[in-house]
Amino acid sequence: MSSPDALATVTATLQYLLADVATMVTTQPPSTARNGTTDQINIFLYGTYYNTAFSNSPMPGQSRSGEFAHPPLPLVLKYLITAYGNTDDDISGQQVMGQAMSILHDHPLLGSADIVGINPDSGLQHQIERVRITPDTLSLDDMSKLWSSFQSAEYRLSTGYEVSVVLIESTRATRTPLPVLKRGASDQGPMILASPSPTLTSLHFPNQKPAAELGDSITLLGAQLSNEHTLVRFEHAQLELPIDIQPEISSNPSELVVQLPSPNDDVELGSKWPAGFYKVSLLTQKPDTPAWRSNSIALPLAPTIESINPNNAAAGDVVLNIDCHEQILGEQSIALLFNDRAINADSMVTPGDPTAPTTLTFTVQGVATRVTPYVIRLRVDGVDSIPVDFSGSVAEFDANQQVTIT
Repeated sequence: MSSPDALATVTATLQYLLADVATMVTTQPPSTARNGTTDQINIFLYGTYYNTAFSNSPMPGQSRSGEFAHPPLPLVLKYLITAYGNTDDDISGQQVMGQAMSILHDHPLLGSADIVGINPDSGLQHQIERVRITPDTLSLDDMSKLWSSFQSAEYRLSTGYEVSVVLIESTRATRTPLPVLKRGASDQGPMILASPSPTLTSLHFPNQKPAAELGDSITLLGAQLSNEHTLVRFEHAQLELPIDIQPEISSNPSELVVQLPSPNDDVELGSKWPAGFYKVSLLTQKPDTPAWRSNSIALPLAPTIESINPNNAAAGDVVLNIDCHEQILGEQSIALLFNDRAINADSMVTPGDPTAPTTLTFTVQGVATRVTPYVIRLRVDGVDSIPVDFSGSVAEFDANQQVTIT
């Protein structure tokens, strides 16, 4: 890496590159730079800034694993280049500036040969990151403030350049501890084993259904699963409090089984279990330790259609009244899937009695006569009712979720 002389080396190298552009190439503050009436280029280093990309770790190869080395001082150099023409003529000054910018444009990197010829002891030519020259656009306001700081200096045609990165080696010593020959009495080191936390990966529903239904037995798959001191927590966006259920006893650490209550298990089931998506997680509470939770995965709970009235209607515009066992809350989105059409609800009535179903009214326009019945599905918050009857040996569409049009 570079020594502290690298700043002066960069300035001197730029001076050398622009030596043929003008009769004089100076490196003074603009307030004192103008000397005589010949064409002149002035290179002024007006600022240094940190390059944060190199400020947090030592350079590659400076230290090995287990050793500690200090990061270098990474600097970005800001230059102001000013052009003067013969007898302060603006046209000749612009010609000088054009030649200077052309040379720097064609010379975007400072090569080792350029640096060695100026100051071989700076170490700048050996640093791992090459030194780049890039234009630095200064706004009119920035340029005005910069020239105002030169007090009596009269503004001349100027442009900014940025040179980066200059890596100056830290003078603090690197710590290199001796290698460890033995870790503990048996050369094994300390043994610490944390209690593994349960992790959920997926859910499995009966009959390969796409969603769960009330009364289903759900299998939770994952790792480090145990029913001991564990509850399965269900959370719904429309419920203020979560629902916790004790899983069934299992000796398989990769799965747990939890039984959802059936519609007749709880008189408040309608209000407790609205259809839609739930977050499912495991809540572990061991004696004398704080409770902790596993990750959460999504569980879709399908709505259940209790009845369709009428289930036999004439062709044309058909008004259907559908009772959904799970009570539907006012902020949930609802749609009737009539065969392959999505219909919005005309009205919804949710009784105060949580055991009573929600009644929905839909108008299906232009229904044509068909030999086979139309299959009905109810969609609540993106979860569809399951119109399939799995009670027989072969799965088939549920007759209670069909409408015949004559």
